[in-house]
Amino acid sequence: MRSIQVAIFPGVQALDVAGPLDVFAEANAFVGEDAGYAISLVAATPDAVLASNGMRLLPHTTFDDTRERAHTALIAGGPALPVEPPGPELIHWLKDYAVTCTRYGSICTGAFALGHAGLLDDRHVTTHWQNAPALATQFPRARVELDRIYIRDDSLVTSAGVTAGIDLSLALVAEDHGPQIALAVAKRLVVYAQRRGGQSQFSPYLSAPSDDTSPVAKVQAYVMEHIRDRFSVNQLADVAGMSPRHFARTFVQLAEVTPHEFIERARVDTARNLLESSDMALKAVAYESGFGTADRMRIVFMKRLGVTPMVYRESFRHL
Repeated sequence: MRSIQVAIFPGVQALDVAGPLDVFAEANAFVGEDAGYAISLVAATPDAVLASNGMRLLPHTTFDDTRERAHTALIAGGPALPVEPPGPELIHWLKDYAVTCTRYGSICTGAFALGHAGLLDDRHVTTHWQNAPALATQFPRARVELDRIYIRDDSLVTSAGVTAGIDLSLALVAEDHGPQIALAVAKRLVVYAQRRGGQSQFSPYLSAPSDDTSPVAKVQAYVMEHIRDRFSVNQLADVAGMSPRHFARTFVQLAEVTPHEFIERARVDTARNLLESSDMALKAVAYESGFGTADRMRIVFMKRLGVTPMVYRESFRHL
């Protein structure tokens, strides 16, 4: 059997733990008894660990007692990890034990713990899209990819936010037992066997100022209400009641993206929702989302999501 150990700590995100564990546990029902997974939680002490949602998780063993090398060692994420380094016991476990396993890595913000252990240098990694810029800043030698659901770089695996740990775990099951087993597990859990594209399609990717009466918020609302139209900076500046130069500077400051970037994201967001929820022809989706042509929509989808609109639709409409 392949042993799976997931490190937990006070303030851990419970779903980062439960999601991957359920994938491996369900896989055991589809493979031979000797080919399944032995799953355990490991922590600094044998006491119950309080998760960020108030749930108490009881570890099976401690960092000091994990002497026999596991097949896969993962560190779950937690809301505080981007701003508070983990305890020394966890860092030592990652540096001295996890790296000796066949596979090791992180779920969501667990990547920050890997960074503090010095395990991200020169590696392609990802984390929750909201925390990816902070990960890149704190660990500049890491090659952080902001819009990936999961990444495998040699023996190191990392996943995006929260439920992306399920995607990573399904990928590991497919690696161990083949795609049909991973698909069977995905169907059992009522999740997608392989989500296509990046994190942006599963998160509120369109940022907005906290003050919804601000000029920038008005412009964003205007764009969403007139998404089929073409826009110019001068036109949007008029909506905001600003000069074009002042508008462009203010928009970037408050929305953290350029007006052009926001518009393109908004079009992608509109198009993907139409692709998921309707049988509308691709040229009609392109028109309704403001791309103008199906060819232009395909180019933007390939750039942003790594798949064509047709493949995107098929991935979300069939399981």
